[in-house]
Amino acid sequence: MAEFHFDEIIKVIGIDDKRYEKVSRIEAQSEDEDVYLELDVHSQLFRMLQGEKFRMVVSHTLNADGSAVTGHISEGKQKSLADKFEYVMHGLLYKMSEDKEKQNDGSNTVKVVVYISFGGLQLMLKGDPLKMHKFRLDQRLFLLLRKI
Repeated sequence: MAEFHFDEIIKVIGIDDKRYEKVSRIEAQSEDEDVYLELDVHSQLFRMLQGEKFRMVVSHTLNADGSAVTGHISEGKQKSLADKFEYVMHGLLYKMSEDKEKQNDGSNTVKVVVYISFGGLQLMLKGDPLKMHKFRLDQRLFLLLRKI
């Protein structure tokens, strides 16, 4: 079984589709509101609307058994995670950082911020260090989305 870097139900809270003709920048957060993200999506291939919910997975592989993806994928030979999702991208984690956020009580909490490029489309994922511990710089990762 594949082990995911990130697997959450997210809700779209904002959409900017004025910047590019075929790309929308989605603002979303996890259902428990402890992860925030911004994601560029090819809006002609996968339309996302404000208020909609999606399952979002970030994985190091598409193979259902968790094995690494090799350079050649034979059609029909192995079950793929992509079969269960509507939108899939492959990219590179190019930057990680920490961000301090002020709480209502005046204390600070530390969030880990991860940046992944999918051939120019970007993902910025900000969350609790415990949820972000599997991410490493220069990882090749798959993003999978499915409407709920």
